[in-house]
Amino acid sequence: MAIKLIAIDIDGTLVNDQKQLTQHTIDTITTARQQGIKVVLCTGRPITGVKQYLAPLDISGNNEYVVTFNGSLAQTISGKAIVHHNITLEDYIDLEAAARKGGVHFHVETTDYIYTTNRNISPYTIAEAFLIKMPIKYRTAEEITDKLTIVKGMFVDEPKRLSAFIKNFPEVLKERFYVVQSEPYFLEAMNKKASKGNAVAELATQLGIAQDEVMAIGDQGNDLTMVKFAGTGVAMGNAIDDLKKTAQFVTKTNEEDGVAYAIEKFAL
Repeated sequence: MAIKLIAIDIDGTLVNDQKQLTQHTIDTITTARQQGIKVVLCTGRPITGVKQYLAPLDISGNNEYVVTFNGSLAQTISGKAIVHHNITLEDYIDLEAAARKGGVHFHVETTDYIYTTNRNISPYTIAEAFLIKMPIKYRTAEEITDKLTIVKGMFVDEPKRLSAFIKNFPEVLKERFYVVQSEPYFLEAMNKKASKGNAVAELATQLGIAQDEVMAIGDQGNDLTMVKFAGTGVAMGNAIDDLKKTAQFVTKTNEEDGVAYAIEKFAL
């Protein structure tokens, strides 16, 4: 069947290593959209960290969509929520305790702010704030209340320390949350119903698009679910091995316009 929806990860996929969109990628996505194909950016970022890429792609309005926070939220570009899966205050308490026991930094994200209880804020939290263009608020654990709508939690630390933490991550929390490593220094914990794959599936259903009419392109572990779901699952040439094994096709790297190459091959 013809491709009607293309779900595309951002970091390491849509953009090059300088976090830039190339003109070839912009032109190819524009051509796909002109042919009536929905292009949905799917990312761990909030929408504040996506807007800089939506503008050059001319994606806007109530009939265009983005999947943010690794599938915890799917929304129209104008802000209407289509899919929304949060974590509770009790969830936060248990995740924050696991971080303290494991000796790693931890923060949570709402749709507006990053909240951390680490007085010595991790440089990786600062890097995340810069990347997604979201301010940081320091709060004590007692100041994190059920008045906050928490979208996801993030264990953040240097890769070696985080790898050691992951090896000993409590099984009970693995069963309770959707846990995925999105970068060597990020381990994300979300509502069990949240994933890029589930969000793309729910969005496709609402748009009347069949599974085999969906194409998904990614490079990291948080892209596995959507690449598995899609009728045409594509891994970037720079993707992790698990994703390359899962995908039906491995395209060029993000430094070689791999997204444009895959779209031209399968959708155009």
